[in-house]
Amino acid sequence: MLECRLHGLLAESDFVALTLPLTGESNEMIGEAELRAMKPTAYLINAARGPMVNEQTLIRALDEGWIRGAGLGVFASEPLPADSLLWEFSNVIYSPHVAGYMEGYGAGATELFLENLRRYLGGEKLGNTVSKKKGY
Repeated sequence: MLECRLHGLLAESDFVALTLPLTGESNEMIGEAELRAMKPTAYLINAARGPMVNEQTLIRALDEGWIRGAGLGVFASEPLPADSLLWEFSNVIYSPHVAGYMEGYGAGATELFLENLRRYLGGEKLGNTVSKKKGY
């Protein structure tokens, strides 16, 4: 059911942006069926993790025109090897994977740490905890 809904969404989207965590469910979630479900005018943007996209299939999709292009900030192997065929496409934009940096980030992280320290010392549940079951 989820796969059917995903393919329907892909077929309607002009831009598909991956921004989710890498888990067992999201590993290689974009492969041949998903890229073929996209419009030939659509763009795939991966700002999450490289292994979410089957890179060899993406190369084929770009080469054969299944999609219009891609914006990539992450790759299966990082840094992207000099001999990767992805470098050959004029319809691919490359970006450093620094989406987490923003003005005031250090101050916000410090506030979160201090709040969690207060909670820990008070025997309270911590904020922003990781779910080992979900993988993030």
